[in-house]
Amino acid sequence: MGLKIEDYAMIGDCQTAALIGRDGSIDWLCWPRFDSGACFARLLGDEDNGRWLLAPTDPNAKVTRNYRGDSLILESRYETDTGSALVIDFLPDYLPEGHLVRIVQGLRGSVSFRTELVVRMNYGMAIPWIRRHEDNSLRAVSGPDALVLRSLINLEPEDGRKHAAIFSVAAGETQDFVLGYHLSYQAVAPAISAAKALAHIEASWARWVEPYRYEGPYSAAVIRSLITLRGLIFEPSGGIVAAPTTSLPEALGGERNWDYRYCWLRDATFTLFALMNGGFVEEAKRWRLWLLRAVGGDPATMQIMYGIGGEQRLPEFTLDQLAGYEGSKPVRVGNAAAAQLQIDIYGELLDAFYQARKRGLVADDADWMVQCELLKHLETLWLEPDEGIWEVRGPPQHFVYSKIMAWVAFDRAVKTIEEFGLQGPLETWKALRQTIHDDVCAKGWSEEAGSFTQAYGSSALDASILLIALVGFLPPDDDRVRRTVEAIERRLMIDGFVRRYDTDSHADGLAGTEGVFLACSFWFVDNLVLLGRRAEAEAMFEGLIALSTDLGLLSEEYDTRARRLVGNFPQAFSHIALINSAYNLSRSNAPAEQRSGHRVDGKSAKAPAAA
Repeated sequence: MGLKIEDYAMIGDCQTAALIGRDGSIDWLCWPRFDSGACFARLLGDEDNGRWLLAPTDPNAKVTRNYRGDSLILESRYETDTGSALVIDFLPDYLPEGHLVRIVQGLRGSVSFRTELVVRMNYGMAIPWIRRHEDNSLRAVSGPDALVLRSLINLEPEDGRKHAAIFSVAAGETQDFVLGYHLSYQAVAPAISAAKALAHIEASWARWVEPYRYEGPYSAAVIRSLITLRGLIFEPSGGIVAAPTTSLPEALGGERNWDYRYCWLRDATFTLFALMNGGFVEEAKRWRLWLLRAVGGDPATMQIMYGIGGEQRLPEFTLDQLAGYEGSKPVRVGNAAAAQLQIDIYGELLDAFYQARKRGLVADDADWMVQCELLKHLETLWLEPDEGIWEVRGPPQHFVYSKIMAWVAFDRAVKTIEEFGLQGPLETWKALRQTIHDDVCAKGWSEEAGSFTQAYGSSALDASILLIALVGFLPPDDDRVRRTVEAIERRLMIDGFVRRYDTDSHADGLAGTEGVFLACSFWFVDNLVLLGRRAEAEAMFEGLIALSTDLGLLSEEYDTRARRLVGNFPQAFSHIALINSAYNLSRSNAPAEQRSGHRVDGKSAKAPAAA
């Protein structure tokens, strides 16, 4: 296919997202929502799969791309020997039906364009029935799904598999294309004005960014990350997907390919801080409410991830007819890790609820009963082995990070009672908090390795232990924290970036290896700040920002050998980590202080205030 992951831009309407290649081809789009079957899925390796190309006919045309201001409105400027033109791509965010708008504006001279529309529903498995209607629109229908393309340019059948047209725009001329989705058994949505839709969404983004607050040197990267995070929010529920894609590989050609179009509990507290410190209080409130709805019920049935509306059943299956991105198979839909036991999510949830209460997002005790039930279940569960934060598919172990987060759960419960006067078995939870702390320090520390390890009885290291000071388990000036950071620096760092753990042994039950994990690398930056190694922290942070695409987007991982982004894209966890590290470096609203209570560069912790 030829396009790298970093060659793609994301546009979104807070219900779904599309990926547009540097070549002008939309190669990924799920309608009507993030986790639906894709109608454009060429990204997953099948040249005959759905896509929508809109690009100059001149193969030597030069393209420069940018987002219009602080938005997800993509502008691609093309320069040819005969002229220049601008293509504006966006998904309107105010309509009940899904729409994708592409506007071609002539700027200088005249530019010839070619457009090709290949529609395949359900990840390419269904070829729709396409016909032209009286209003000159093209309508594609397959089962419950229907698309309608409206334009003054007539796309004609070509090669029995696509519709195409060649047209030109001169300076001052405009050609509009509007592709809409609707349920096939409902009325077709009326036509919309592309110009009015553009004006509306531009004003919508301008209003959204108004609360933004950050005074540090990395403002451009922070606001772009917050905008990307906004694009990954499913507006109807407030849930935030980890990424809009599935099966973009963690190693090119490998099998570590997962569906990330779901909401992970492990992201809860980091997400809360990123939104709150950025000034986006309403999104933080809605994220907290999503968490509360998703985990309501029997604590024994709590999952590590849910669907964007809070759905529990996420069965995993493979699309064997697809070759996968650059031959990376299998292509997966659903995520079997949803059924894993990951004890760390209890600490993540209790911390998120505590931080939300401390920062004024909630004024009542309506969620306290849910928290008490979770803690009651955790009182014995913390003793069990689990699959750990990284969703390994090997045997369960006593992962050190899982135990640390069990400690976090009881620590935040104790603080909630002491600080807010809520009722609970305070002395019992204090004693259990100490028991877990002693257990981790006795069994999770290896004097031979000079570090806290991945699991009890193991010599392997794990980057999740970088959170040991960030969550307040130990102070950053504890010698064991310093030695752990140094051990990870020696054994898990490659070319200045951090791996999650050593995948070469395949002890995680998977073949192959993976790239460096960007969120872990940002955690390392945070630890350098806590340890007073500020110059190194700034240099590493700037190196991480340099991995961003020309549009400021990051994927999950980075392949240091191929020097390419890998993993699902764009990745919320990477952008959340970037935001929090920027605040830690800015010495203002530092999440490392807010979460752990430990000082950063001599400053005391300061909570972001709710509006």
